[in-house]
Amino acid sequence: MTQFEQRQLAQVVAGLAEGVILIEPDHTIAYANDAALAMHGVAEIGDLGVTVAEYRANFVLHYRNHREVGPLQHPVERILAGEAFRDAVVEVHHFRDPAKTWTHRMRGLVTTDDAGTPNGLALLMQDASDRYEAEKRFECMFRANPAPAVVCRLSDLRYVKVNQGFIELTGYSRDQVLGRTFTEIDLIGQGERRASAVEHLHAGTTIRQGEACLSVPSDAEKYVIVAGHPIEMPGSERCMLFTFADLEDRRKAEAELRLSEERFAKAFELSPIPTVLSSDTDLPTSVNDAYTSTFGDAESSSAMPWVEEAERTRFKRELQRYGRVRAFEGRLRTRDGDVLDCLVSAEKVAVGGGEGLLCAVQDISSRKRTEIELISAIESVMADASWFSHGVIEKLALLRNPPRPGKPQSVAEKLTTREGDMLEGICRGDTDEEISKALGVSLSTVRNHVASLYRKIGVNRRSAVVVWARDRGIGEKTSFEHYGKNTTRKPGRKH
Repeated sequence: MTQFEQRQLAQVVAGLAEGVILIEPDHTIAYANDAALAMHGVAEIGDLGVTVAEYRANFVLHYRNHREVGPLQHPVERILAGEAFRDAVVEVHHFRDPAKTWTHRMRGLVTTDDAGTPNGLALLMQDASDRYEAEKRFECMFRANPAPAVVCRLSDLRYVKVNQGFIELTGYSRDQVLGRTFTEIDLIGQGERRASAVEHLHAGTTIRQGEACLSVPSDAEKYVIVAGHPIEMPGSERCMLFTFADLEDRRKAEAELRLSEERFAKAFELSPIPTVLSSDTDLPTSVNDAYTSTFGDAESSSAMPWVEEAERTRFKRELQRYGRVRAFEGRLRTRDGDVLDCLVSAEKVAVGGGEGLLCAVQDISSRKRTEIELISAIESVMADASWFSHGVIEKLALLRNPPRPGKPQSVAEKLTTREGDMLEGICRGDTDEEISKALGVSLSTVRNHVASLYRKIGVNRRSAVVVWARDRGIGEKTSFEHYGKNTTRKPGRKH
């Protein structure tokens, strides 16, 4: 090529965005435009090298899309051999700075004279560093992503990439997937939208996510959510990125939830205790047969048909305070208008995404009637039963009129100090004379205090005092046999 022709060619290529390096047949580098210099990180043509040998010594090239077989595989050597080529993707770095690397897409042009002898060689390149850096980042993210994923090449529907998440999901090995076709490993599976998904795959358009059942080695079937996204891989290859989500845990949870709901429904319906499920507005939403037979159907205005509004208020207050109620005693009205004494227990539960109340009712009317009848029977027997212990009378009174919570039970009137001395002496079996001597008081004083003691505890003889004291744990160490011996030994004392 003449110098005139070289100048013309240099003027043409100077403004090109592509990098251009012109090489003479004698292996010298005749020209490089600014784009080519920038792609090698140098400012002068001499920094590339005067000859091809110097260029190769200064810059190390590695193919990214071909295997290196020998020295003739170097793009410069291929041009010198008269080979025109295209789409050679190489990584380039200066031998002094291996950390700084560029990615070039190269092609070689060879011009010949009329005799067919090469007279012009050109190495054209494009900087593809940004693109391949992005692809490198995609590769790192693809491998590190815990979500199962597979890349399928659309030209032949072969799988070219697979990550660890997919291997763990399906049980396939990497070698069992890579290179296999879609017909060999069906990733869309059986589902309602299978036909539509296959059409989108062949068209290279987005496959919307949907449920599918895959056939995999580890299980007879694997339920997943699958979606497809078209992407472009190195070499301008159009691919489909399949991503998956495992549905096994969700399906197990749904099955367990259904089973739990079935068990609850059966227990709710078969329970002999009236039970009602109400909304947060106290309206009944579901009742069992026991509730219906006692209080009516679920169309009533309130889940609990309280007789007294005050009891309803106290029940709600306790529920609001503690979040639950146990054995709340109140009166409810039946469907026939009767009044029942009941124990009501309630617990807040989740209902249809909201909050509801589960209430169980226990009828204690029969028990209450039995208690009242028993007390009445005892009272009728006691109408003239002076022989009954005063302690029994007091206990019966407490049974009929129990004290309110938080208040102590009623006791007999407090005795004076002297009356207490009389009580102790009588429990020891002492006579009035012995008590008088022991206390140093007159016999008449002893008899007056004994009479006062009789009035306060409601008895009329010494033996009844001993029984009264024993019922209250007074004088437990006193031997009542001794009391009897004393009365035998001293027959003349008063009782």
